[in-house]
Amino acid sequence: MCDGESAGDGTDRRSDRDDSFYLGRRRDTGMGPDIGDVFEVTAGDCTDCYCLDTGMYDTEAYGAAYILDDERPAVVETGIGTNHDRILEALDELGIGRDELEVIAVTHIHLDHAGGAGYLAEACPNADVYVSAAGAGLLADPSRLVAGTKDAVGDQWQYYVEPTPIDDDRIVELEDGDVVDLGEHELRVHEAPGHAFHQVVFEDPANDAVFVGDAAGIWVPETEEVRETSPPSDFDLEQCLADVELLKEIDPDVLLYTHFGPRAVGDAAAAALDAYADVLEKWVDAVESKRDELEDDAAVIDHFAETDEMVDVWGAEKASAEAVLNTRGVLGFLERRD
Repeated sequence: MCDGESAGDGTDRRSDRDDSFYLGRRRDTGMGPDIGDVFEVTAGDCTDCYCLDTGMYDTEAYGAAYILDDERPAVVETGIGTNHDRILEALDELGIGRDELEVIAVTHIHLDHAGGAGYLAEACPNADVYVSAAGAGLLADPSRLVAGTKDAVGDQWQYYVEPTPIDDDRIVELEDGDVVDLGEHELRVHEAPGHAFHQVVFEDPANDAVFVGDAAGIWVPETEEVRETSPPSDFDLEQCLADVELLKEIDPDVLLYTHFGPRAVGDAAAAALDAYADVLEKWVDAVESKRDELEDDAAVIDHFAETDEMVDVWGAEKASAEAVLNTRGVLGFLERRD
């Protein structure tokens, strides 16, 4: 059990907020949020949960951070660090003081999820960083994490900043089954190591929602489809499929994607998750078939980089980079499997 006492005098700072905020900034226009916008998550029966488009890779609707405004306020996911100020500004907008934030939780230590954790910890002196025990050491000393990220993302490193090391006494190591008590909400920890050996997902029973990290793929709100995510070096198809089964057992009403945004699935959670399993299996099959055809890994990577379907959504640069990353991850998996 990972819990703590709420700071403050027992009053509810949320009661003083203008109710108009709860309508969500742009709902009355019918438009989606812009980069930097913080909006209320109203999917399913969610309460006290807010989502921010961090503008990751200068791309709209790709990288999200979440805020749970509870007795012990929490940030879930922190982005690549470059735009951590946007998360701090979102806290300001919600009326959560820097000294009131208590929990910074990351689903795994890939820098598109944990890159901002050290910066937030510096700015929020009473917040600890909650992370899988398997990856905690790499947040205390991120040198190997940085080297691995540079190798994985290539030219995309231009969008990152060097992560700030986090003091050991500010890190709370999480194991499967732990519970982070926030007050009305809690984060139940479930290991989900298919995408990365250090990945967990956070179940919020009060909202019947799960912060899925990368365990349920990439949700594309614009096209309402789910896409594969299979980066090097830990991607494991069989374990990813087991993680999908784990999420089906939890059976949430709402999936809270880091990439990107809340998705209400209601009673259709199993079907939605099965659809991702199908996407993932077909993606691995496609890479394997192309490898057999071309017999050259570099040519396989070039093929998928040049034919990616997401150009119209993410732009050519990000779509190509995503395809390269995912193809390399599958090729590594196939090599280990064979």
